[in-house]
Amino acid sequence: MPPRLIVFDLDGTLIDSEQDLANSVNATLAHLHRPSLQLPLIRSFIGDGASMLLRRALGDPEGDLHDQELVTAALTFFLDHYRVHKLDHTHPYPGVLDALTAIHLTLPEAHLAVLTNKPVDPSREICAGLDLAPFFFQIYGGDSFHLKKPDPTGLRTLIAEASHLSRNAAPILPAETVMIGDSAVDIATAEAVGTLSIGCTFGLSAETLAHAAPTVLARSPADWPHLLSAL
Repeated sequence: MPPRLIVFDLDGTLIDSEQDLANSVNATLAHLHRPSLQLPLIRSFIGDGASMLLRRALGDPEGDLHDQELVTAALTFFLDHYRVHKLDHTHPYPGVLDALTAIHLTLPEAHLAVLTNKPVDPSREICAGLDLAPFFFQIYGGDSFHLKKPDPTGLRTLIAEASHLSRNAAPILPAETVMIGDSAVDIATAEAVGTLSIGCTFGLSAETLAHAAPTVLARSPADWPHLLSAL
């Protein structure tokens, strides 16, 4: 059976957002009178949501920092700054729009969605601003559910919602669902639900895929249509 639901991560999969994220992180650190960080280090912090991004930038990689007031202040400033600057440099990866168009043509019955650990409001605004939103029936973020990826709630919710859209067909099965992402978090999310997965080696967290087991790997968005057709 061809895939009936295709769920994409956002940062590092559909969009290259590292410069805007890094700029907002360093603006936050400057606000807190802390030294700035280099882009490669900030890149390694991305993937588990804004709160963990800020905790790691503050030197708290395991999330054990007990100064919750500092974390809250940092997160508030970061989100305010990022809200204004989220599209300064962010852009779709080359070939993303063409690949999404091709998927709609080659798999016209498939539903497409986004499931990211980025907060939902900027995620939807970025997708709208970059002309990505029309491709997706739903966009969920890290604050859409009680837990973020790799918790399976978001992906299971999308399967249920897409099944409801497919009123004249049987409910969509996990085996008919594909999760596409650039990190081990995305692959673990797929494994938690029992779906197929495509790991994107061009993304922000591609090095983490070495410790995961995606169904297949994509070297660029141009690979997505034929990989999906072959699954």
